[in-house]
Amino acid sequence: MKKLLSNARFAGVFALALLLSACARNPVLLGSTYETLAPLVENRDVPFFAQSEYQCGPATLAMVLNYQGVDTSVDELIPQVFLPGREGSVQPEMLATVRRHHKLAYPIRGTMDALLKHLAAGDPVVVMQNLSLPVYPMWHYAVAIGFDLPNETLVLRSGERRRHTLAFSRFDATWARSDRWGFIVADPGTLPEGISVRNALEAISAYEEVHGPQAALSSWQALVQRYPDSAMGQFALGNALYADQQPSEAIAAFRAATQQDSQMGAAWLNLGMVLLQEDRLDEARNALIEAAAIEGSWQARAQGVLEEM
Repeated sequence: MKKLLSNARFAGVFALALLLSACARNPVLLGSTYETLAPLVENRDVPFFAQSEYQCGPATLAMVLNYQGVDTSVDELIPQVFLPGREGSVQPEMLATVRRHHKLAYPIRGTMDALLKHLAAGDPVVVMQNLSLPVYPMWHYAVAIGFDLPNETLVLRSGERRRHTLAFSRFDATWARSDRWGFIVADPGTLPEGISVRNALEAISAYEEVHGPQAALSSWQALVQRYPDSAMGQFALGNALYADQQPSEAIAAFRAATQQDSQMGAAWLNLGMVLLQEDRLDEARNALIEAAAIEGSWQARAQGVLEEM
């Protein structure tokens, strides 16, 4: 995903977005979206925090974090996410702030179908828009909370408006200018429906970097339960299980990783090392031989252990 270095700012002059509506077209939704979703969805339980200028980032985070049970305010979040030099908040700071509050920030697929399905599941989505034109961007964060499918309108907490409705076409035109960037806030150990394996790996890995593998263990377990064929997910789960002093379970996860991707040298190496620690020498040797035969940073380590054995 392209990371936007531009600042996100509060845009009180929504009339500027009218410039986009003249040529905006309704996004083409999948037939399954119309067939499976309720016609009207609105999550009224999402709290509302009005924003002052340049503070749409902290305000949207206050909404979704409070919705997830975090007791925080816009004022508390401003120094964590607001960058005065850029008069706003950029995506990395938004996601990092979520993680600092012991929540996961899951990026969503950048399609209207995906967005609507998340809203139908009850998950508010932080979205980034450009309310002006590409030559003079006016970046803005809002929280999507619902939709009216027959009338093709989206419902948002946005700016100073608790309930702002916007036509699909007009919203998508502004959302597209951020590469349709958005994310969901969720508890550790949960994986919202519709999150891709790639985005889940990204979110949980970032969470693990802050809080450690044991804190991320339940999230890796949730990912593998949803995507058992993910070699990288199984590998990450194995590392977290080992850190949690569960060597037998770690061995099973590393084996699963090598079964899904026989060329994952790191998984073969870790499998061999844990088997060696468990005195399962023949199995360890076989795994290390596999690791030593695959080019990569793990190769020298595997060869060295084999020589010691």
